[in-house]
Amino acid sequence: MAQIKFGTSGWRDIIARDFTFDNVRLATQAIADYLNAERKKAASPIRSRKPVLILGCDARFLGKEFSLAAAEVLEANGIRCLLCDRPTPTPVISHTIRVKQAIGGINFTASHNPAEYQGLKFSTSNGAPATPDVTKQIEANIVKLQAKNWSLAKPAVIGTYKCQTIDPMPDYFRALKKFVRFDVIKKAKMKIAVELMYGTGRGYLDTLLENCGAKITRFHDETNPLFGGHHPEPNAHGMEVVSEFVRSGKAQIGLGLDGDADRFGIVDQDGTWLTPNQILALTLYHLKKNRGWTGAVVRTVPTSHQVDAIAGMHGVKLHETPVGFKYIGALMESEPVIVGGEESGGLSVKGHVPEKDGILACLLMAELVATEGCSLGKILRGLEKLIGEFHSDRINIPIQPESKDAIMAKLGSGLKTIGKFPVEQFVTTDGYKFLLPNHEWVAFRASGTEPLFRCYIEAKSVANLKRLRAACRALLAG
Repeated sequence: MAQIKFGTSGWRDIIARDFTFDNVRLATQAIADYLNAERKKAASPIRSRKPVLILGCDARFLGKEFSLAAAEVLEANGIRCLLCDRPTPTPVISHTIRVKQAIGGINFTASHNPAEYQGLKFSTSNGAPATPDVTKQIEANIVKLQAKNWSLAKPAVIGTYKCQTIDPMPDYFRALKKFVRFDVIKKAKMKIAVELMYGTGRGYLDTLLENCGAKITRFHDETNPLFGGHHPEPNAHGMEVVSEFVRSGKAQIGLGLDGDADRFGIVDQDGTWLTPNQILALTLYHLKKNRGWTGAVVRTVPTSHQVDAIAGMHGVKLHETPVGFKYIGALMESEPVIVGGEESGGLSVKGHVPEKDGILACLLMAELVATEGCSLGKILRGLEKLIGEFHSDRINIPIQPESKDAIMAKLGSGLKTIGKFPVEQFVTTDGYKFLLPNHEWVAFRASGTEPLFRCYIEAKSVANLKRLRAACRALLAG
């Protein structure tokens, strides 16, 4: 029997190996059992809601067919489904759950993973990614169903089940008018390169910008479930074509989205790809300085402390959470948060969905350039004069599988030094993080699927970044 596990952003696996129609039906039945049990609880937020669930998918193989298989199971359990009428961004599905007051949503997406992967992501009634306590209940339900050899009685031929469809785009477009100054972008008459990566952002980011008068050049704006043979990830490599285009002077900025449009990629006027850490800091700076927003800021453990420095400048309270936007989203639902984000390329803002939204992030960067009339790099250099430089990196360090436990014990006991750098504070919120003098730090997280450690490093100079890289490699090797 397949072991179906929900990670930081749902269950993902290789199509036809473990991500099969039988296993999708099984996981969906486990979700239906969870939802129907929740609806019976007196204090449940979904007790008084009609049993309606939002379904969607990204542009991968069999997305619609998997969605229809899930709909058949859900409707057999008394839960009516509303299926998005085309491949739909994750943040749009999150928004639609809230608009329709649904009891939850299921999105078939593997985000930025390679084309051979599919995924099932469950969101709760507030549009947020399901928290670990929820996914543990669903996983337990799966085990119970497997023990009973559960299967759906007389399932429809794959892809033929009928389900009501909806167009979530108009409501989402209306909502973004509360968060983005489209009038400012329109006045600036910007030239923008948009990297759509064959994903769900097609017709969303490009249309929103075009509607406010920007001159748009689109890249990879067609259907291709193989994503052109590349990961649909808007990192430095994935944004290379746009970087070259912007560097040639044909656009002021490059904006990119991953496969399900929850992650962003930003290219500055000189063709430089800016890190998600920098974009999070710039978003806080913009919303606080130019828009006058109030509230806190939230980041994950391995996210740059550059945002801490910006927060300190403006007297903004800062929260640190474990890795996973579900933790950020939970805080955003419990108190006013100007912006929450993570180093892997996701953020959201106050009043919006408690889910990553790459479309919104891109629009806010276009707005910032239009507002200040200069490049993002120039703004960053101005900030660095006030708060100093921040040089961040993430490296994967392979280890021998048999040495993993010993390394975990070594890190977990705390360290007095990282190389020649003394440790001032040891943080175990998620993995092992060591705070060093002068606001420098390193953090280690063990991969759950590969024999390696992910090492996050932040230094105040290029020289110290190099020294800390070497120290981290030596630490795990020894």
